[in-house]
Amino acid sequence: MRPSLRSFIGTILIIVIVSLYALLATTIATATLATAPWWAHLLYFLLTGLLWVVPAMLIIKWMAGPRKDRSERR
Repeated sequence: MRPSLRSFIGTILIIVIVSLYALLATTIATATLATAPWWAHLLYFLLTGLLWVVPAMLIIKWMAGPRKDRSERR
C-alpha cells in the first residue's frame, strides 16, 4: 500500500475513533458520575483522557509502514 494512502486511511481512522471514544466516555460519565465526588470525576477523566492514546498509537505505528530488516537497509 502506498504511504500516502496509508496515511490518509490512518488519519480518518484516528478521527473516527477519537470522536466515538469521546462520545462514549462522556455518555458513561453523564450516566454514572452525576452524584460522585470531585475526585471520582478527576480520576475518571484522567484515565479516559489518556486511554485513547493506545489505539491511536497502534494506528500511527501502522501508518509508518512495515519495519525494514537490517539486511534490507544495506
